[in-house]
Amino acid sequence: MAGEPWNRVNIAFPGAVSCVRVHFNSTTDASVKSLLVNNGKVLQLLRSEILQTEVRVLYELLYILNNSYRGNKTFKGLKQVEQCINRLKNMKLDVALQELTELCPNRIQRGLSITAGVCELPSQPMLEWLCLKVLGAAKLMSCTLNRCSRTFSLTKQQMKWEEFIILNMVITSLLSRLWVISRGILVSLSSLYQQLLELLRPVADAQPMPFLTDFTLPADMLQFLGPSDALLLTKLAKAKEIKKKKNEQQKKDKNQGAARKVKEDVGVTVERAICLDAGMKPFLKVFRDFTEGKSFEQKTHKADRKLKFKKQMGEAASFTDMASHLEEMIPWCESQKMEKEKCFLNFLHLKCQRMKCLEAAGYSVQRRLRTFRQEACWALCPQGSVPKSCRSYAATRRHNRLRTHFQSLRSRIKSSTLRTGVKKTQLKRQRKRKRTESRPSVDDRKNRTMGNLSPALQASGCDDDIDDIFASVGF
Repeated sequence: MAGEPWNRVNIAFPGAVSCVRVHFNSTTDASVKSLLVNNGKVLQLLRSEILQTEVRVLYELLYILNNSYRGNKTFKGLKQVEQCINRLKNMKLDVALQELTELCPNRIQRGLSITAGVCELPSQPMLEWLCLKVLGAAKLMSCTLNRCSRTFSLTKQQMKWEEFIILNMVITSLLSRLWVISRGILVSLSSLYQQLLELLRPVADAQPMPFLTDFTLPADMLQFLGPSDALLLTKLAKAKEIKKKKNEQQKKDKNQGAARKVKEDVGVTVERAICLDAGMKPFLKVFRDFTEGKSFEQKTHKADRKLKFKKQMGEAASFTDMASHLEEMIPWCESQKMEKEKCFLNFLHLKCQRMKCLEAAGYSVQRRLRTFRQEACWALCPQGSVPKSCRSYAATRRHNRLRTHFQSLRSRIKSSTLRTGVKKTQLKRQRKRKRTESRPSVDDRKNRTMGNLSPALQASGCDDDIDDIFASVGF
């Protein structure tokens, strides 16, 4: 294998002209166009930022693990993956494919060449040299896939042994991404190789200049690769073919549906000048009457069905009969989009099943049967608050908890208001007491006024005559 011409890093460039003038027609134009499309896909994958990022991560990981992880089998597998990627870089496949793009005519040149009947295309030696490059790159991608799978198995085995779990998770994710990218490149190279062979035939017929004398190019990439890679390419080709057929069938069905719609359109044109004087009110009135009549019929139907159910509930003599009536009523509520009533009836049906067991065991359930009739009638026409029996245990507990909470809150508010009232009355009493203490008494005021009078006025007494008082003063 080492002596094969495709298994060389630097394949000798043919010492011949790169372009030849050949007869050009629509078939050759289609071949060149397909070749350029597949060539662009391979170049896009080789120059993608995703691939470059994963390769840089691989280099950094190997640099970190070079000393402490050197004897590990997983590290050796990563080194083999790195060797395959480095060999692909050294082949300079992207440079060769870029040169092929420049040698092939573009869209405008192909259009002019069809008119002229002659065009310059890559020569036979150039195309054979490119085929060797593509074969070598495909073999490298196949080797990369195998190395990634083998290293992945080793990493998985170490994770089972619970060794270096975080590191092995990083390596596993890296290998998975590299495997997917390598498979994409391999598939694109296989399509590109087929297009190169297809263009090689007319060029070799026009101007034969054989470059490979000791090696015959394989007719197919599946024939060149190993059985595992050939199986992978076969599966992908089948998947693409199935997808293509599915898309074609969808387009066909869509076109048939559009044609069917066109054929079934038996309408006629309406001359609007005839209907100018006619108003829309009669038509709207007919439509309104029809919809109102329909809604009225629906309402009456619902009311009759509810009355029938209530009558059945009243006539039910056991929980078995009630369960059968509920089983009939629940689908009807679902068909009428009565979600609330359906939920209540489902809940009652579960309770009815439990009561059936008690009834079968011989317990007396007549009292509970009467209560259950009321609950069923309420569930069909829920108005007002929910009865206690229709509530779930969690809802009842929550309701009781809220009730006790509000009762305790109310009692606390009442006690706080009482305390604040007592405090207010005490404060009022204290203020009154202070006011009374600060005011002077009547006797004190009398003493103060008597002290302010003259001694003669005090000696004369309060019962003397006014004239005597003034006379004593000197008037």
